[in-house]
Amino acid sequence: MKRWIMHVDMDAFFASVEQRDHPELKGTPVIVGGLSKRGVVATASYEARKFGVHSAMPISKARELCPNGNFVVPRFDAYKEASDKVHEIMLHYADTYEPISLDEAFLDISGMGSHYPTLGAIGRAIKKEIKEKTELIASVGIAPNKFLAKMASDMKKPDGLCIIPYGKEKGILRPLPVRRLWGVGKVTEEKLIRAGFHIIGDIQDAPESALTGLLGENQGHMLKRLSVGLDDRPVEGDRSIKSIGDESTYEKDLTGLSEIERQIAMHSDIVAQRLRKHELTARTITLKIRFSSFKTITRARSLDDGTSLQEEICENALLLLKKIPIHEGVRLIGVTASNLGPPISMGSLFDDNKEKRNRAARAMDEIQEKFGKKALQKGFWVESEDKT
Repeated sequence: MKRWIMHVDMDAFFASVEQRDHPELKGTPVIVGGLSKRGVVATASYEARKFGVHSAMPISKARELCPNGNFVVPRFDAYKEASDKVHEIMLHYADTYEPISLDEAFLDISGMGSHYPTLGAIGRAIKKEIKEKTELIASVGIAPNKFLAKMASDMKKPDGLCIIPYGKEKGILRPLPVRRLWGVGKVTEEKLIRAGFHIIGDIQDAPESALTGLLGENQGHMLKRLSVGLDDRPVEGDRSIKSIGDESTYEKDLTGLSEIERQIAMHSDIVAQRLRKHELTARTITLKIRFSSFKTITRARSLDDGTSLQEEICENALLLLKKIPIHEGVRLIGVTASNLGPPISMGSLFDDNKEKRNRAARAMDEIQEKFGKKALQKGFWVESEDKT
C-alpha cells in the first residue's frame, strides 16, 4: 500500500478569523499583531500581502507599506476556539494525525482510498467540511511524504488543493529555488548560491560529497534526499508538549529591578496556569532576558520535584535573575517550564502547606475560568494595571 500524507494549512488564519467575525473587514487588508512600536505582524490577510506585508515583519514597516490597512490586536481565545473546531474535523479523516500549530496539521491518509474514489475527493471533502462548519478556508497538499505534502499545500494558496503524485517528485521540485527545501534559511541559502546551487535541480545534479563538504555531513545528506523528494519521517500521532512558556517584548525598556521582578512574577503565573490546565508539572525552569542591545542571556534551573505553582516557578526564576548582571535596559523577559510530567498525587508526598497551595491555585483557576481573569487576581497583576 502506498503511503499518502495530507497537509492541511489554514489560509491567513488569524486574519481570516477576524474577517469572519467582523464582516466589515472582509475584502480589506487586515494585519494582526502587536500594535506597539516594537510589535510584529502575526498574520496578514491576502489583501494586505499584495502590499508586501508578511508575518514577522515589524508593525512599523507594515504601516509604511499599507497605511490604510486595518491593524488588529490578536484575540488568541477566538483563534484557539476556531482551531479546536478545525482540528476536530481533521480527526475524522485519518487515524494518525499530527498537529503542528493552531492552523496546520499532517494526516496519514494511507488506505483512505476505500472511502473516497480519488485523493482529490479526500482533499475536497475536508476543505468543504472545514468551510461549512467554521466559515474558514483551508489549503490542502497531498503527497508521498511530509516534506512534499507541506510544499504542495503552499503551491496553490489561497483555497488550494495540490497533489504531488509518485514519480513526479523530482520534476516538480527541480525548478524551485533552493530556499524551498526544509532546513534552508537565509545563511544556508547564501552558502548554496555562492557555491552555484540556485535551484533544487542544481542540488539534484550534484554529488552528495559537494553538499556535505559545504554544509556538513548531516545537513548535506538531508538536503540531497529532500531535493529528490525523499522523506521517511512518519506522521507522529502521539506528539506531546515539551515545554510551556510565556514572554513579552516591552514598549519601553525596563530599567528598575522591581519592575523586572514583577514581570517575572506575572510570566510565572501564566506559565503555572497553563501547566495546571494541561495537568502537568515542570522540573526545569528557564529565564530568558534580552537587553536593549539585543544581547540575550538564558539561564535554567532544575528542581527536585515537579511544580505547577506560581510561587515556586517565580522563586526559581528570580534566583536565575540574580545570576544575570543587569547593566542596560531589558527589552524582553521570558519564563519557560520544561522537563514536564504528570502531577504528583496528593497525599503523603506533599507537605500540608504545599497541598493547600495546590488546592488554592486550582480553585483560583476555576473562579477565573467562570468569572474572568479579573475576578480574582494576585497583587502583582493589580500593581501592573495601576502602572498602565
